[in-house]
Amino acid sequence: MPELPEVQTTVSGLDSHIRGLTIRDVWTSYNSAFHTGKDSIKDPKYFVGFKKALTGSTITKVTRRAKNVLIHIKKDQTESVILVHMKMTGHIMYGDYDRADPFNRFIRFIITFTNGKTLELSDMRKFAKVTLINEVEAMKSEHLAGIGPEPLDEVFSYEVFLKCLSRKPKGKIKTVLMDQSVIAGIGNIYSDEALWRASIHPETPAGHIDEIHLKKLYADILAVLRDGIDFGGDSMSDYRNIHGKRGSFQGQHQAYRKTGKPCTFIFPTKLGRSKVARGVEDIKGSPCTGVITRKVVGGRSAHFCNVHQKLF
Repeated sequence: MPELPEVQTTVSGLDSHIRGLTIRDVWTSYNSAFHTGKDSIKDPKYFVGFKKALTGSTITKVTRRAKNVLIHIKKDQTESVILVHMKMTGHIMYGDYDRADPFNRFIRFIITFTNGKTLELSDMRKFAKVTLINEVEAMKSEHLAGIGPEPLDEVFSYEVFLKCLSRKPKGKIKTVLMDQSVIAGIGNIYSDEALWRASIHPETPAGHIDEIHLKKLYADILAVLRDGIDFGGDSMSDYRNIHGKRGSFQGQHQAYRKTGKPCTFIFPTKLGRSKVARGVEDIKGSPCTGVITRKVVGGRSAHFCNVHQKLF
């Protein structure tokens, strides 16, 4: 499932390409009896009103909340938000995207603009969610209410992080980090990578972690999410950006899906003051002798080192 860096990569791309465009037409092949009566374009009756509301509207901006893409539109004096959650296998593309990639061929939803270009949602397993919500009430809607704070917001301080974890002190840290009501946007990939960097075992109860490791985990969560954005998202699976191209964060994995591989962690070397004063530089510590292990934690796969990731 696309996580915060993948969704942010999509949002940044869309905002720079479709802001100010006017919608000419809307199409979908979604049709599910399970969604009858729900606020979802998978209900044909709902889609009729959805299409009417979108046709003739103009894109004002594209933003993100947790793992949701929010496409803000305005029609006459009415402001609304097209909410897209890409779920397990969805990704959004615009214009002349790479059609040679087989993961880009599962088109279930298309918005056509008056400039002739299209926004298309490829969704292999048909799990994605698309709905329309009122702009003013968006954050209070059933789709967005109850989501935890955004880890990359300026107000997400170490103290806020501690407050988030304190809500579930007995919960295993891997599961707690992935709980969207605790912190927004973190999933399997980035929880594995942050815990590997912070030397914390994924089964450690959140309330048992000492202050040194908590501060390290806080910093590593922010760092790994920013790295994910810098590398254009993670395409270990089927995520693609708005041009239908792969991200490259999968090349930075140290734990996620590295089962059986030697751990690459380097224990930091502590230098005495006398050595520092003499200008001795020893930036390389001792290498970890562990191996990356996979274990199911809270119903999800966790990948971690069996040596340096400490169980508190």
